[in-house]
Amino acid sequence: MLSLCAGQMHRVFVLMLCLSAEAEDFDWSKNDRGSFYYGTFPTGFSWGAGSSAYQTEGAWDKDGKGLSIWDVFSQKKGKVFLNDTGDSSCESYYKAKDDVSLMTELHLTHYLFSISWPRVIPTGIKSDYVNEKGIKYYDSLIDQLLENKITPIVTLYHWDLPQVLQDKYGGWQNITMVKYFNDFASLCFERFGNRVKHWITFNNPWSVAVEGYETGEHAPGLKLRGTGAYRAAHNIIKAHAKVWHTYDNQWRNKQNGVVGISLSGDWGEPVDITNQKDIEAAERYVQFYMGWFATPIFHGDYPQIMKDYIGRKSSQQGLATSRLPTFSAQEKSYIKGTCDFLGVEHFTTRYITQKTSLSGRTNTYFTDRDLVELVDPRWPDPGSEWLYSVPWGFRRLLNFIKTQYGNPMIYITGNGVSEKVTCTELCDDWRIQYYRGYINEMLKAIRDGVKVKGYTAWSLLDKFEWDEGYSERFGLYYVDFRNKNKPRYPKASVQYYKHIIGSNGFPNQREVENWRRKAMDTCTTSNELLAADPLTSHMEMVTEIVVPTVFTLCILIIAVFLMFLLGRRN
Repeated sequence: MLSLCAGQMHRVFVLMLCLSAEAEDFDWSKNDRGSFYYGTFPTGFSWGAGSSAYQTEGAWDKDGKGLSIWDVFSQKKGKVFLNDTGDSSCESYYKAKDDVSLMTELHLTHYLFSISWPRVIPTGIKSDYVNEKGIKYYDSLIDQLLENKITPIVTLYHWDLPQVLQDKYGGWQNITMVKYFNDFASLCFERFGNRVKHWITFNNPWSVAVEGYETGEHAPGLKLRGTGAYRAAHNIIKAHAKVWHTYDNQWRNKQNGVVGISLSGDWGEPVDITNQKDIEAAERYVQFYMGWFATPIFHGDYPQIMKDYIGRKSSQQGLATSRLPTFSAQEKSYIKGTCDFLGVEHFTTRYITQKTSLSGRTNTYFTDRDLVELVDPRWPDPGSEWLYSVPWGFRRLLNFIKTQYGNPMIYITGNGVSEKVTCTELCDDWRIQYYRGYINEMLKAIRDGVKVKGYTAWSLLDKFEWDEGYSERFGLYYVDFRNKNKPRYPKASVQYYKHIIGSNGFPNQREVENWRRKAMDTCTTSNELLAADPLTSHMEMVTEIVVPTVFTLCILIIAVFLMFLLGRRN
């Protein structure tokens, strides 16, 4: 049975070598879900975890940092759940050494993080001012990672645009952003490129465009329905290409690094794999999502299906031109092939079917697709309302990428699951099951011939989750946000992931099942220690939980005593 899904979309990162190869036909009828596969990953497979600046750093106005659009957006009442902000978040700005020690404990070989544009260039305009204190922070973090033999993978833009650029130019609605972003990227290449060899231009530009400029759920909160997302995406693609060429022309020979982009990649499965209309709808879902950005970068232009659908709907509106902007012949040539690897986020899957009813008068990105998203109510959904655990969709996505983009080299740079809990919970068995299933489907994809070279768990820490504030937790490590010191505590999934890393996969059934038992035993002890922590915040937490319990117990004791007295009288 399927049910209508009204949720949002979200985020697993995937790095891949970009090849300008011709797309092959994907076999939609072949969906081999099979059983769990026991085996190991290729020698040299890389294991990591990720984060982003605004979600973890805190120190929003310290040491010369400028305002970002998320600083301003989250501080407006009603924009974020419970009016939470990222003002302090995990305080990673002050705890880099502690966080690196967590990574070494996990035996990670890479760490993905982002550089805050307004922390290093407060106004976003390089000619105005470069903040050396911000440069120093990232210098120190990078050096600590390398000292511990952890490879830094650095994202240049994870949604925190300098507010000055939004106020002055309208942010990503304005082509001027291409120049300013390129200046920022050039500064990063100059100051960090002797040590950083893996660069990501943008993380999940789908969310930047759709949630920032179409629905207004994310910063800067604009609702330019039907046009804003397409215009923002157009400028982001041009900015990405510009930065890639800058690195290629000025830095590659000196630094020997690579530059790519990370894209969203939720999977869309046809409700009926024998129904051509459902297959076409599912392909539209994927092309309007990941293909919107990947197809120009691999092949030079937007997916034909996007051009056709948006063009036809624009004409029906009486518009002279399509709401989807166009690239000139020169721009197509300039953009095509501009990545040394491509990142793709993937968290979940939807069933997709053809939309039969006509859309209303309003044309938006969502109505342009003419499809309906469905979920199977049997799919586990432990946390975020949009995030269902559907491991087999991961394998399908990886094989789709293989056929569409010439079997590129792939690194998964972020995959994980959240939970919504109001009390401390370190025994995250649902996360263990999620990682077990998704990582195993990735292993199956390698057996299919997909060239996956590494995996990044999302995320290292619990952190600020955008419009959901701190109500959702993705971390391997629990962060106590009520304590000003923001202490970190390992969840059961830390031990489980560490076993996967240590064994480079799933060696045999007995051993893998034993990992889960050990992880759950460890977290039970950790939960007891956390509850006994004498720190003030935990005293408050224990008070919230224990005092009502003691009060209830007192009432019960009194009630029993009264019953005893009454019994004696009778």
